[in-house]
Amino acid sequence: MKPEVINIKVTPNGELEVLSKNEVSKLLDTSQGGLYRTYRKCSLAVLNCGRDVDDAKMLLDQYADFDIKLIQLERGIRIELANAPAESLVEGRMIQGIKELLFAVLRDIIYVSNEITDNPQFDTESSEGITNAIFHILRNADIFKSNKPPSIVVCWGGHSIGRTEYEYTKDVGYQLGLRGLDICTGCGPGAMKGPMKGATIGHAKQRNKTGRYIGLSEPGIIAAEPPNPIVSELVILPDIEKRLESFVRAGHGIVVFPGGVGTLEEILYLLGILLHPDNKGVPFPLVFTGPEGSRDYFEQIDLFIANTLGDEARSRYEIIVDDAVAVAGHMLEGMRRVRKFRKARNDAYYFNWLLRIDHEFQVPFVPTHENMRALQIHRDQPANLLAANLRRAFSGLVAGNVKEEGIRAVEEHGHYEISGDPTIMKQMDALLHSFVEQNRMKLPGSQYVPCYKIV
Repeated sequence: MKPEVINIKVTPNGELEVLSKNEVSKLLDTSQGGLYRTYRKCSLAVLNCGRDVDDAKMLLDQYADFDIKLIQLERGIRIELANAPAESLVEGRMIQGIKELLFAVLRDIIYVSNEITDNPQFDTESSEGITNAIFHILRNADIFKSNKPPSIVVCWGGHSIGRTEYEYTKDVGYQLGLRGLDICTGCGPGAMKGPMKGATIGHAKQRNKTGRYIGLSEPGIIAAEPPNPIVSELVILPDIEKRLESFVRAGHGIVVFPGGVGTLEEILYLLGILLHPDNKGVPFPLVFTGPEGSRDYFEQIDLFIANTLGDEARSRYEIIVDDAVAVAGHMLEGMRRVRKFRKARNDAYYFNWLLRIDHEFQVPFVPTHENMRALQIHRDQPANLLAANLRRAFSGLVAGNVKEEGIRAVEEHGHYEISGDPTIMKQMDALLHSFVEQNRMKLPGSQYVPCYKIV
């Protein structure tokens, strides 16, 4: 059944009220490399705020006739929407939260294009340049609150978790909210929505009117995971790597809920950073948690980390099962350590400048056969580099089994060839099998076939 659509005109409320003719032309450029496709996709996603969607293609197909235009007026700008989701309106007016997110999309796409991509002063090929670009994007979005002590808890986890796991994420969010902590997630449903929803109640009971609900996304993800209704501060980063770095630069600690292989990739990303020798003394509270039924999921991940990255990696996180109060207490104590550490070094509370992030964690990895063959999966290298390569390997294996382009590449060119330690390969295969058995991958268990072979 075709969804109900509407046509509406929207004007900003005190933010980004004027654009140049050049900026408008860029946003409406439908040529190859133009901004219109990205702008349209991200705008359509926020207009579907709160909708449970996990298929970007389906969403775009449902609203194939959706169109967005920018009109310059004597007193500013106006957005004109055609065939937009009717659910974004109440009594003929756009819901205020959706309207704010719509202009956040406009703000970020304009800023990244004009001030980052087309600005020769930003060297986005260097590690320092990438971090500098991320800082400016977050600052332009007003994410930094310089007078506020560390309080941002980043929550990672699956977008399609079960009801019991979802309810547990709300319990943890509630306990975090009672303790005055703020929530930052990937802004979608599931483990990204639950902590925010719980925190709203915790903040309300404490009469905390300054609680924050930050959502970080990127154009490749947002259409499949539209923002949940609680997100009050949205930032669209240019790509997945800049999004991941934004989490660890702006956040003060991370709670990981159950998820799938994508969650494991995030874990490996963070552990790879924390294992760098320069980050040895940098406090960064990290907790893996879920209800009792998720115990096996984290035990499998813990075993994999122990057998690949070793005890030093395991020392950087705590596993707390079925105890939301303990999770919140651990994060609150972690915030105190972060504050003491940064204060002693005159480092900013709002951006983690001291954390060393190598170029390997900042450059996008494309899982071609050539790139997979070049991965170094062996123990004769620092643990942080092994973590970086493991993350890339999982990206490739998931692509080869799950993603359309990866499946097609394996069918056309054969199995990915990985030159690696056979024991590590065995651990990877066992972990993937456990995810399939727990229904954490979009594959029936009987159909899982490894898409790689060890050279």
